[in-house]
Amino acid sequence: MIRDLTDTTTTGISKTLVRLRNEVGAMALGRVLTLVVVVEDTDAQRAIDVANQASRQHPCRIIVVISGDRRGKNRLDAQIRLGGDAGASEIVVLRLYGNLANHGPSVVVPLLLPDSPIVAWWPGEAPADVAKDPIGAMAQRRITDAAEHRNPRLMLKKRAASYRPGDTDLAWTRVTHWRGLLAAALDQPPYEPITGAVVSGAPDSPSADLLAGWLSVQLKVPVHRVSTPRGSGITAVRLERKSGPVDLVRPGDVVATLSQYGQPDRRISLPRRELPESLADELRRLDPDETYEAALVQGLKKLLPVRLTASAAAKAGKAPDPEEARKLAARLGRDDSAREASAMITAPPAPEHAETEQVHVAAARKLAGKRTQREKETARSREKAATKTAGTKESATTKKTAATKKSAGAKKSAATKKTAGAKKSAATQKTAGARKTSATRSAAAKTGTAPQASS
Repeated sequence: MIRDLTDTTTTGISKTLVRLRNEVGAMALGRVLTLVVVVEDTDAQRAIDVANQASRQHPCRIIVVISGDRRGKNRLDAQIRLGGDAGASEIVVLRLYGNLANHGPSVVVPLLLPDSPIVAWWPGEAPADVAKDPIGAMAQRRITDAAEHRNPRLMLKKRAASYRPGDTDLAWTRVTHWRGLLAAALDQPPYEPITGAVVSGAPDSPSADLLAGWLSVQLKVPVHRVSTPRGSGITAVRLERKSGPVDLVRPGDVVATLSQYGQPDRRISLPRRELPESLADELRRLDPDETYEAALVQGLKKLLPVRLTASAAAKAGKAPDPEEARKLAARLGRDDSAREASAMITAPPAPEHAETEQVHVAAARKLAGKRTQREKETARSREKAATKTAGTKESATTKKTAATKKSAGAKKSAATKKTAGAKKSAATQKTAGARKTSATRSAAAKTGTAPQASS
């Protein structure tokens, strides 16, 4: 939802916000901060789109301040965006005309969210001292972009001279991935001290200067800057040590290579960071960035002057060669593709060309249910495998049956023997009893105690 307000006041804007919120229905009111964007009218739409994308990670109220023509009468025009047109935020665009254009803070203050941090962002050229700017003075964080200035290196020097806790620059945010990869490389063996460093970057890249300043402060070694063509950004970093250099080279805009002694060469994804990603990254923290302060205030002073181009430094062996890095990345890419292809099971490729007659014959054979020689061989192989499996199962069944019969026979034989033994024992006992009775009778007859049997 977009609502335009012409020649309005801050009170009218606040009432319209409340009314639109009630019309839309339930809407999330949990905003983590207020983002004040100070921009020229020509760059306003781009800045709104970037802030809108960043707000998806950090729901906030976005107040865009645009200074219009200062020669007319005082007038305030506003535009309110809610819902799908504002993503996870609510956007208030303010256009100030006449003398009112010089009093932006007085218009912004009534629209600030209560009890929430304030972040000021200048997408284009910013004041030399943002901490003394009326809007910057009321913000906890002040975000600038030195790359948007006509002379980025001069602007970095001004930023260093006027630095206040809470200042930061998107040129510093863009080197986050470079810093992470270099720190991770030094965590791998051999664990040797760094003796020097070289940063290859464009003369219009403030990120290259900040990266070199950071290396100078953290490693406490001399850092040289070599120049690449304008617009190329950071292309390579070399860290010198006794066993051999650590080279992180990005010959293009996406893929980089990392080479160091004792480790295999690696192909790494290192794309250039987009503006919404960088802004969202800066909105994650609202406390002063001491690392940025050290790189800006102390590191830039320690940089050695630029005396060589990247190509001359590469020929002298003082900097990595981007062309060699490009070839290395291509070779590593081919090796990765070959490994992936060897691990895949693929069907045989179809013929590139086929005669019409061959197609008709193959279609007729398929419709008639006839099989090709290859299909017949495949069927035979399957039948043989099935027969072999069935034979194996039958053999196992036969062995199992024989074992069962043998076990049953053994049990029957044992039972028979036991029965025969029992019968024999009973007969023996019966015969012995009969003999004993006969002997007793004979003895009694002899003694006269019993009559003798008549003959």
